[in-house]
Amino acid sequence: MSLSMAATRALLRFRARSTETEDSLVRSIARQGSAAPVTRAVCRVATVEEARIGEVRVVTLRPRRPASGVHVVYLHGGAYVHPVLSTHWTLLAGLVRASGAVVTVPLYGLAPAHDVDEVLPLLDAVLDEVRRASPSRIVLAGDSAGGALALVAAMRERDAGRPAPDALVLFSPWVDALLDSPAIDEVAPLDPMLGRDGLVAAGRWWAGDRDAADPTVSPVRGDLSGLPPVFAYAGDRDLLTPDVKRLARGLVAAGGRAELRMYRGAFHVFVGAPWTPEARRALRHAASVIRGDAATTSRATPPRA
Repeated sequence: MSLSMAATRALLRFRARSTETEDSLVRSIARQGSAAPVTRAVCRVATVEEARIGEVRVVTLRPRRPASGVHVVYLHGGAYVHPVLSTHWTLLAGLVRASGAVVTVPLYGLAPAHDVDEVLPLLDAVLDEVRRASPSRIVLAGDSAGGALALVAAMRERDAGRPAPDALVLFSPWVDALLDSPAIDEVAPLDPMLGRDGLVAAGRWWAGDRDAADPTVSPVRGDLSGLPPVFAYAGDRDLLTPDVKRLARGLVAAGGRAELRMYRGAFHVFVGAPWTPEARRALRHAASVIRGDAATTSRATPPRA
C-alpha cells in the first residue's frame, strides 16, 4: 500500500458519510446540485458531444488523437441517488487518454424520483445507438452503482439474444443492494466512505416496485452464465468488496471468465484518486482491457480475490 493511498484514506475519515443512515442520505440528496459539468481534463483529451434519448442527456467523449475503434458505454456511480461528479469526468479523461476509446455516458434518472425500470429501456437504447455506429469493439463499464447497471445491461443483452459487449470493466461495483453478506460486517469498520444503512435505503428506492433482491437491482443474485469477460477492480477497505468476490466466484462457477484485481488499503472507487499509484495501475490495466490487448484478453484467468 502506498503512502498516498494511506493518507487519502485517513483524510476521508474526516468527511461526513452521506450513506451513514437513511436520514443522512435524505439530507445529502436535498443539498446536492445537478450533474457536474465536463471538466477541463476531459476537454484536453476529447471533444464533447451531447444528445438526448427521451429526456435523458447522453454525453459522448471522442478522443482528440486517432481513436482505437473501441466504444465504451460508461455508467457512473453515486448510490443511484447522486449525479455524475467532477471526479467521474477526471476518471473518464484518464480512460480516454489511456485507451483511445470513444466513451458514451448516459446521465440516467436518479432515485428516489426514478427507479431501475425507468432506466432499463434507456440502457437498451444507448447500446442500440452504439451498435449502429459499428465500432470494432464495445465495452460496458461503470463504477459502484454504475458497475451494477453495466452488469444488468449485459444480462439484458444476453436474455434478449442481442450481440454481447466484448467485455465488462467494473470499478468497485455494488452488485447486491441488500448488503446482507456476513463478511461485510468485518469490512464495514475499515471503510472510510460508505455506510450500510444509507445504501440499503438507496437500493430500496432504486428497486421501485421490485424486491431489492431482484437481479435487476442485485445482479450477483441472478443468472451469471453466458456473460462477456468481466474485469473488476476493488480495494480491501470497501464494504462492497465481499460481494464483488462473490460475483467473481459466481461467474467462474457459471463457466465464464472473471478477473478480480484487489488493491491493499484501497477504498471505494479508489480509481478516482489518480494521485495514488494504485489508481494509476488499475486504470492502465482497465485501458488495456478496453483496447482488447492480447495480454489481458487471450486467456482465462482465475479471479484474484
